[in-house]
Amino acid sequence: MASFRELLQQAKAEITEVDTAGAEALLTDEYIILDVREPDEFEQGAIPGSIHIPRGQLESNIENRVPDRDAKIVVVCAGGVRSAFAVQTLDQLGYANTVSMDGGFNKWKDEGRDWARPRTLDPDQRNRYQRHLLVPEIGEEGQLKLLDAKVLLLGAGGLGSPAALYLAAAGVGTLGIIDMDVVDESNLQRQILHNLDRIGERKVDSAKKTLTGLNPDVNVVTYDVRLGADNIIDILSGYDVIIDGADNFPSRYVLNDASVKLGIPVVHGSIFRFEGQITVFDPRQGPTYRDMLPEAPPPEFAPSCAEAGVLGVLPGIVGSIQALEAIKLILGIGDGLSGRLIAFDALEMSFREFRLKVDPDNEVTWENRDRIEVVDLDGLCMPSFTSA
Repeated sequence: MASFRELLQQAKAEITEVDTAGAEALLTDEYIILDVREPDEFEQGAIPGSIHIPRGQLESNIENRVPDRDAKIVVVCAGGVRSAFAVQTLDQLGYANTVSMDGGFNKWKDEGRDWARPRTLDPDQRNRYQRHLLVPEIGEEGQLKLLDAKVLLLGAGGLGSPAALYLAAAGVGTLGIIDMDVVDESNLQRQILHNLDRIGERKVDSAKKTLTGLNPDVNVVTYDVRLGADNIIDILSGYDVIIDGADNFPSRYVLNDASVKLGIPVVHGSIFRFEGQITVFDPRQGPTYRDMLPEAPPPEFAPSCAEAGVLGVLPGIVGSIQALEAIKLILGIGDGLSGRLIAFDALEMSFREFRLKVDPDNEVTWENRDRIEVVDLDGLCMPSFTSA
């Protein structure tokens, strides 16, 4: 049976090691720094730009964090022992361009080389988001991205309610909400941000109470205004993703033109009785709302849920998928719905997928963004913004 010292000698004989000066030189040659120390060690200081995967989680997490097996990697621990075993493991997993830094972070720091205290979650956040931290595609890095993200919701109603609740619960740091309506008893069949005690309150105020009560990490910014061409650019600027919970065509076309001009992806949702639709309009890489629907249909062919009715649970399903797509966009994971429209039928319990294509005749594009003028639609009533 081999001793620890013998196993370490064997590992060092099988791998490539560099000293701290050699590791620093490699950083100019597209090498990734992989820090395999424990979280409490990493929090005390690390080489800037390091990817952190504790040694005990290396096998399960490396493929998600560094999918390219040809990547050039310098592995770092405190003194060079764990990094040697980590490189041996990486070699077995097919990562051929890996080296261990002899002397580790302690020597790096003692020599006065560049280091910093990385931004990390505090203990309360680690507890709150622990289920996210266990998911390799999210982890602490992804959770920090969520906390830094800014998502704007058009409407605090049927679609905005579940979307806002799940985004707040997930730790999206800033949620903007546009709605100039008040809470009505007829809303409560589907608009789960609100309750009986808040009937008559401004919806944005009610929404803020619910969301900040759910997660104090979230900054809720309210816009109790009419959405139109005169204010939409100022409101949208600075947000990373927009959740479209509008229930009228004028709002959607103005939103489309402004979001294309600014290059902000829109997670679109719509509901009608037992049916819902979800897609993502990302102006930088796919079709937009005007590609799907170049012109608004006559009002009689597009009744709102106030006119046609809606099953109360339906917006919960559609709005939750909107929240999911927004989170995927923030984290840069999975296959998004850009160029794909999902149609959900609650009675059949079926999902159908349709492909959306860019309309070559559509001139409201990201490439033409400097020439886009955002205006209210002529010939259509531009109502005060309300939610489904």
